[in-house]
Amino acid sequence: MQYMLMIFEDESYYMGEDAAARLEETIAGHIKLAEELTASGVEFSGHRLKEAHSATTIRYENGGEGSLHDGPFAETHEELGGYYVIEAADHDEAVRWARKIPIPAKGSVEVRPVWPE
Repeated sequence: MQYMLMIFEDESYYMGEDAAARLEETIAGHIKLAEELTASGVEFSGHRLKEAHSATTIRYENGGEGSLHDGPFAETHEELGGYYVIEAADHDEAVRWARKIPIPAKGSVEVRPVWPE
């Protein structure tokens, strides 16, 4: 079964004096995870997303065309920064992989099953 692992982080962690080093360290952690997934034969894909301010949300109320809003749906200090979609035997296996996702500061990983095709 496929699971989506959504990575929520505080974007401000990657700003300031040590921004480049912090980002490099996090990317190295993702490279290591990708190598582990590959070595274990786990099918996966994933992407890093651009900053939350580049997002557009279309909000619908009672149908209609929807209204456009800059930024993510809700104001939060943890923005969706990336995701993996992995093939896992069950929820527990997906959670084990999610725990290996590098979150260097404040953040969370949401694990959610994908509807089968």
